[in-house]
Amino acid sequence: MRLLNLLVIAVLILSASFVYKIKFDSTLQAERVAKLRGELRRERDATARLRAEWARLDTPTRIQGLAERHLKLKPIQATQFDKFDALPERPLPPPPAFDPIANILAPDTTGSVPANPVKNPAKQVPR
Repeated sequence: MRLLNLLVIAVLILSASFVYKIKFDSTLQAERVAKLRGELRRERDATARLRAEWARLDTPTRIQGLAERHLKLKPIQATQFDKFDALPERPLPPPPAFDPIANILAPDTTGSVPANPVKNPAKQVPR
């Protein structure tokens, strides 16, 4: 009977220490969660402050004032525009060079364009 009592007391002490350990760990986890929530709140507040500052810095009237103060720009005059007739001719692109891959993908005749009388050297069979 004494052995049984000692065994029950040992189990009771072990279970009490296990419950204490669980309570201690849960308290540490709760403190950690509270700390993380505080950090998260601070980060959200910092993000909100930065967004508010960005909105203030990004206002068109502020940018217009900075442009007028720091850039030496003048308003556009109507005499700065010219007619399309005064523009120089657009240069023509150089004629395409021989492209064997394009000749494989698109044969010589398309049906709407007459066939090219020049023979394709890529289609010639070597002897």
